[in-house]
Amino acid sequence: MKVLISSRNRDKIREITALLDPLNVKVLSPYDFDNLPEVIEDRDSLIGNALKKARILAEETGLPTIADDTGLFIDSLYGEPGIYSSRYAGENCSYAENRKKVLTAMEDKVNRSARFITVAVFYVTGIEPLVAEGIVEGEITKREQGDKGFGYDSIFWVKGKKKTYAEMYDEEKNLFSHRGIALRKLADKINAAFKNDK
Repeated sequence: MKVLISSRNRDKIREITALLDPLNVKVLSPYDFDNLPEVIEDRDSLIGNALKKARILAEETGLPTIADDTGLFIDSLYGEPGIYSSRYAGENCSYAENRKKVLTAMEDKVNRSARFITVAVFYVTGIEPLVAEGIVEGEITKREQGDKGFGYDSIFWVKGKKKTYAEMYDEEKNLFSHRGIALRKLADKINAAFKNDK
């Protein structure tokens, strides 16, 4: 079976492809197609954005589509950057600019607790979508730690691991990441749904 990943973020594509390996599917991305529409993330929730991305690309290609949306929710910043995590420092900003804005906003904060939340959706046109969520608790560090990963990985200290995601190799990060948790739950739901269809 072919499955389309909605993301155009090459770091996320690599990570999601590795996480979907147990499903034994051929994974495609928008880069495998000509002129797929760019989906604007304008919903007011993670699930809203994920559903929109999955639905539009599934209807456009006719393929089962997996979409996810992820947010970093920081308690002292009243939940920011939240659903705006990828563009917290502005449209077309870099990972480094986002991290710098968070660290600057957190300079005088005592409470540094935060959580990553991922909502993942499997969408097939005409069928009720499957939805799964992954949540990881942690803290915002006072400075960047580690040189692996992407996004906010170097400033998110994972509760119980005593390190940031950027200090983990891919295999370890995938075991303990919010996206890994969500996609493993989603994979279980996909397997169960297809098993029941047989």
